[in-house]
Amino acid sequence: MGLPQFSRNEKFTYADLLTWPEEERWELIDGVPYDMSPAPRTAHQRVSTNLVWVLENFFRNKKCRVFAAPFDIRLPKEGKDVFEITNVVQPDISIICDPKKIDERGGIGAPELVIEILSESSTRKDIGIKMLLYQNSGVKEYWVVDPDEETITVYLPDKTGKYFPKRTYHKEEIIVLSLFPKCKIKLHDVFW
Repeated sequence: MGLPQFSRNEKFTYADLLTWPEEERWELIDGVPYDMSPAPRTAHQRVSTNLVWVLENFFRNKKCRVFAAPFDIRLPKEGKDVFEITNVVQPDISIICDPKKIDERGGIGAPELVIEILSESSTRKDIGIKMLLYQNSGVKEYWVVDPDEETITVYLPDKTGKYFPKRTYHKEEIIVLSLFPKCKIKLHDVFW
């Protein structure tokens, strides 16, 4: 069906997004809609599935929850009603530890960890405006996964809240989550 015609300067809200066809996936960043199609490549899906499996095994029976796309994360600005939110994203994977940040429509507020898996159609957005949005929204750890290079770059906020690349990990290495040091991921379990 598709998004109705709109002006380039027109901004949309979560309330608008809820009226769009359910079979279509959209993100809003500062009120600007971004189409989430086409579906990701096989390598993207394989890496996503493997990461979710490893993370689910670690977080099972703990307070944190692992969510895979499609799962709306609404990032409100202070004082805004939930339906006035202009930032609604669908990270490939997110971890949320505060049960108050989860409702029947998805997540509301910054997850502890967000993982984006690069694809041809998303790379510029994932390392550009989405990274900035996650940084400014208070996401404590951000991973950028490159399924072609078989690497994961971990970004953490510095003292001022700006992300810096802590390190890039390769297939033969082990990542220890900064927020959850007991969670160790062997990357050969992710990139196989």
